[in-house]
Amino acid sequence: MAAATSSLSIHLTRFSRFIPFTSPPPPLSLISPLLPRCRLSFRHGFRRSCGIWTVDCRRRYSVVASSQGPVDRIGTSEERYDVIVVGGGHAGCEAALASARLGAKTLLLTLNIDRIAWQPCNPAVGGPAKSQLVHEVDALGGEIGKVADRCYLQKRVLNTSRGPAVRALRAQTDKREYALTMKNIVENTENLSIREAMVTEIIVGKNDNVEGVRTFFGMDFYAPSVILTTGTFMSGKIWVGRTSMAAGRAGEAASEGLTEYLLSLGFETDRLKTGTPARVDCRTVDFSRLEPQHGHEEVSWFSFDPDFHIEREQMCCYLTRTTKNTHDLIKENLHETPTYGGWVEAKGPRYCPSIEDKIVRFQDKESHQIFLEPEGRTVPELYVQGFSTGLPERLQLPLLRTLPGLEHCTMLRPAYAVEYDYLPAHQCSRSLMTKKIEGLFFSGQINGTTGYEEAAAQGIVCGINAARHANHQSLIVLERESSYIGTLIDDLVTKDLREPYRMLTSRSEYRLLLRSDNADSRLTPLGREIGLIDDRRWELYQNKQARISEEKHRLKTTKISGGGLAEEVAQLSSQPVKGSFSLESLLKKPHVQYDVFEKHGFGNSSLTRMEKECVEIDIKYEGFIMRQQIQLEQVAHQQHRKLPEDLDYQSMKNLSKEAREKLTKVKPQTIGQASRVGGVSPADITALLIALESKKREMRERKRDLFVKSMMVESDQQATSVPVAEAVNA
Repeated sequence: MAAATSSLSIHLTRFSRFIPFTSPPPPLSLISPLLPRCRLSFRHGFRRSCGIWTVDCRRRYSVVASSQGPVDRIGTSEERYDVIVVGGGHAGCEAALASARLGAKTLLLTLNIDRIAWQPCNPAVGGPAKSQLVHEVDALGGEIGKVADRCYLQKRVLNTSRGPAVRALRAQTDKREYALTMKNIVENTENLSIREAMVTEIIVGKNDNVEGVRTFFGMDFYAPSVILTTGTFMSGKIWVGRTSMAAGRAGEAASEGLTEYLLSLGFETDRLKTGTPARVDCRTVDFSRLEPQHGHEEVSWFSFDPDFHIEREQMCCYLTRTTKNTHDLIKENLHETPTYGGWVEAKGPRYCPSIEDKIVRFQDKESHQIFLEPEGRTVPELYVQGFSTGLPERLQLPLLRTLPGLEHCTMLRPAYAVEYDYLPAHQCSRSLMTKKIEGLFFSGQINGTTGYEEAAAQGIVCGINAARHANHQSLIVLERESSYIGTLIDDLVTKDLREPYRMLTSRSEYRLLLRSDNADSRLTPLGREIGLIDDRRWELYQNKQARISEEKHRLKTTKISGGGLAEEVAQLSSQPVKGSFSLESLLKKPHVQYDVFEKHGFGNSSLTRMEKECVEIDIKYEGFIMRQQIQLEQVAHQQHRKLPEDLDYQSMKNLSKEAREKLTKVKPQTIGQASRVGGVSPADITALLIALESKKREMRERKRDLFVKSMMVESDQQATSVPVAEAVNA
């Protein structure tokens, strides 16, 4: 009884973090009458649909009580869930929310509840290609876009002078407000429980199926679907110069033991590296020497839900540049950094290099841009973007003070590099379920990606599929041409990536079709069918599409002849406007935008700015969009051709040796995926298609032979049965 009292006392002390006691926890004798002497289990029923996707896979649970015996046996009861998510970062939050919202009983296990959805590097969301991911997550019913819209400090649309395919929204966010907002959403979501724990083992069943997880302190949690979103914590180690310590990020312990257990299950692991710059005190910066970078007055939004479109006062970011002194100090001390000193060999991100990497790679450049960005409205910290370094702390402040405006700055936090374990994602299928263990999913940096947006995109797909797997439903696969999310996942599981993967617009062959403005028209119907888009959001979507369609029809049928609008269009486009023209044809002319119509009274005041933008892009780029759609339709049939799971590539001697090795390793699911595997040439794909046709022909011939044989046997049986019948009659 003493042991039970001690155990409960510890538990209540832990509980006091959230509901503090004014005195020591009460004894067990006072608490026990209040504790339920029953075990709660859940029976669920599913609503199914006979369509391609399940329309509503939400569960309806009923509570059943069963006798459980004395109270002091409560610690031995099993904790069973439908989905367990390991890790409370951006991938983990989206995964847990999607799963729970689909009705699955979900458990989120994280090392530190107070660091849910933390932004350990730059507190910003969006940017080229990344903003497309955020829009797509929102279109499916995810959360990252809504939270970014609620917590922004500044917003800018990038690449406005270029085409719509590469325009991108970027938001500087309040780090602490963002984390608290997301934490509040997670804590108040139905079907979702949170618990602090370090997972060290995966519980695997006899049929290579996941059954749950085991924690460092020996707790077992059971579920048919488990999602690992370990971020930089799996065997993480941070470096400042030559000094290192085990940590997932500054001030937070690493997760130990899970890598070794995954290796014992036969998974391949490797190491990657990333880093974050120093933070400086804004009160010690001379802003008069910096170039202001103001946000755009006309605010754009990540979410398609207007309830989250609430404008806030914007804060200013600033621009400075490196100097000759900066470069000289780095060159003199390269041997002091983990990478160039040789004691860290893990690959860092190509598209977010450290300042020493920039100096070494681009020696012809006299200076590099450095941005100073606020981390919150109520804190003095400035994020020094583009200035991450692995130099020792004693050199970091002198290095910062070589930058104009920072000559007298104070450093609040040093820069550091972090290396961590990841699992090359070719070990996953396109549903992000692992090929070795059924029901085990990987999401986020464990797959080799970098960035909050890439993590969130994988997280929502994993959450959907984990819930569907627990519900015995088919898994969702987003095709490469359907979305940037599909492109991201296809790249991860197809290519043998050995450096942190960052999403870029250039990675998509269909980027004109995969714009931010049409993410909802591409993915919201799917989100509705899956069950993440509610009735209110669906009605908003349908009304928006109807208004856009009606406006396009109005512009096509409304004609003008002469007048002020025709004169301005002729002036802007440098093309004559004579006779009668439709508004649609005028909008197609170069340098003519929708606001010109509004200026002359031919606009539609009932449309939102986002809807006007959709109308303008659809009309102005109609020819290019149609051409890309035709190209897509031409290749889609062949690209989506399924490959048998048991295909023996090693026996196909017409394939190159490298192609046989890579295809055997990746096990692509379609011809399109096989064509994107590194080391597989067009000649190999041709040989593969020939082999498939040959195999298909052999199968047809085998079926025909079997049919002929069965007919012959049936004929023989009929022939022998006739004399027998005659004998019987006689």
